[in-house]
Amino acid sequence: MSTTTTTTEGNALSVPVSDRKKHGGWKAMPLILGNETFERFASTGLLSNFMVYLLKEYNMNQVSAANLLFIWSGVTNFAPLVGGFISDAYVGKFLTILVASFASFLGMLAITLTAWIPDLLPPKCQPEQRLHDHCIGPSTAQMGVLLTGLGLLTIGTGGIRPCSIPFGVDQFDPTTEEGAKGISSFFSWYYTTFTIVILLTLTLVVYIQDQVSWVIGFAIPTILMACSIVLFLVGTRIYVRTKPQGSVFSSFVQVFVAAYKKRHLNLPAEGPECGVYYDPPSKENVESKLPLTYQFRLSSVQDVEEVKCIIRIIPVWSSGIIGFTAMGQQWTFTLPQALIMDRHLGPKFIIPAGSMGVISMIVIGIFVLFYDRILAPALQKITKREGGITLLQRIGISHFFTILTLIACGVFEQKRRNWATSHPGAPPISVFWLSPQLALMGFCESFNVLGQIEFYNRQFPDNMRCIANSLIFCSLAGSSYLCSMVVNIVHHVTGGHGHPDWLTNDLNAGRLDYFYYIIAVMAFFNFVYFVYVAHQYRYKGQVQTESKSELDVELNPMN
Repeated sequence: MSTTTTTTEGNALSVPVSDRKKHGGWKAMPLILGNETFERFASTGLLSNFMVYLLKEYNMNQVSAANLLFIWSGVTNFAPLVGGFISDAYVGKFLTILVASFASFLGMLAITLTAWIPDLLPPKCQPEQRLHDHCIGPSTAQMGVLLTGLGLLTIGTGGIRPCSIPFGVDQFDPTTEEGAKGISSFFSWYYTTFTIVILLTLTLVVYIQDQVSWVIGFAIPTILMACSIVLFLVGTRIYVRTKPQGSVFSSFVQVFVAAYKKRHLNLPAEGPECGVYYDPPSKENVESKLPLTYQFRLSSVQDVEEVKCIIRIIPVWSSGIIGFTAMGQQWTFTLPQALIMDRHLGPKFIIPAGSMGVISMIVIGIFVLFYDRILAPALQKITKREGGITLLQRIGISHFFTILTLIACGVFEQKRRNWATSHPGAPPISVFWLSPQLALMGFCESFNVLGQIEFYNRQFPDNMRCIANSLIFCSLAGSSYLCSMVVNIVHHVTGGHGHPDWLTNDLNAGRLDYFYYIIAVMAFFNFVYFVYVAHQYRYKGQVQTESKSELDVELNPMN
């Protein structure tokens, strides 16, 4: 049996060919992407219009409904961190996805039953009662069923979201050129299918729920969730299933304890000869050994290099929180802007305000395919890099264009407000004036989200991919809380002396444009911070035996 070793770009040490497993490759991709697409369609289709369901069918007031969704969203976005840890440490990706899929199905079934069985809903509220806030709210038992369904959905999200992408990556061999290209294409197809799902839920599913029936509108996602489970099980014999390696955090603790005990030892001089005897034992499910580096030096073992990987990634991850906050603020206030604009498409049809996000989704879907099939190959010929540009450059582009998008939002809102105040009684301007900023938002998101997903999956140690994939959801959770804090601060600080605050319900009386400019300033400082941490970053597998920084390498890719 051959024991020949191969070395790939970015990996100085590689695992013998005889130790590698056979990968499922593209044979498994239709099943994995199909499962993910159905699951996404089910979960987003169920919850995209859920605020309206709570207000109309559960008779909840706006504050209570918003707080319920806010708390649930925060918990749900943190759940993947727990699910990723359980998968990497104990049960593996396949079993985690399977159990989580059943939990999601049961959660959707519970919420569908609330719309189907009259006893699970409070009494119908007449328009006159709703006007005077005399509606009867849900009972404890009715809220219990609803919260049980949401809780099961949280469990499902916690298991599916961190594992689906790493499970797809596991099907390819990253040590081969074909496998590396397959992984890159998988990321693009993953996000493209996700975008298509969002388009369908923002149009078809929302329309069915609003205009036809809540029961049918919830039943369709529930049935699709059942289909995703069946589709996932079909590929049981095709998938490559890596085994869990035990708790990764225990090795982290051991590294820091060892570093503390050996803090007085002298470190050897830097240089190629220092790592001659460095050859950590191979771990199962790890494609390549991490080479010895000199950044954050503790000791020369594989576990130490894994800890150093995490330390390097944390600053990049933290910049994503403010990046998502900037994008989140745009989504938050686009809806009230659309509500007071002319939304007619022809003489009779009125575009739902919530469907304006379709513009961003269309841009994302088109640009991701354009980048993967046309732009990236063209750039690769120039830069001689896989993908054309580095992962950090891709994320940095999104941060830069987020600033421009926020400035565009402020400029447009200022013009919209000036028109409304200078032409009282005149018809409002068309909602399609929001199209440029929505298109820019889609452009930023296609670089930001896809770039972060691929960055975490490639830069985390191989045995921590599920935890890596959960970080983006932790960023979303953190940005949700930061969004709320920024809005509350602006709401309480601005205004007074007879003047409304900037974010008052009457946008024509407020100054939403000033608020956009403040977020743009935050995004600018975040961009400066990101450039600094990107300059300091060392990609996984980059042996650091010379003084070149990552920025030097990016500016001189041929060296």
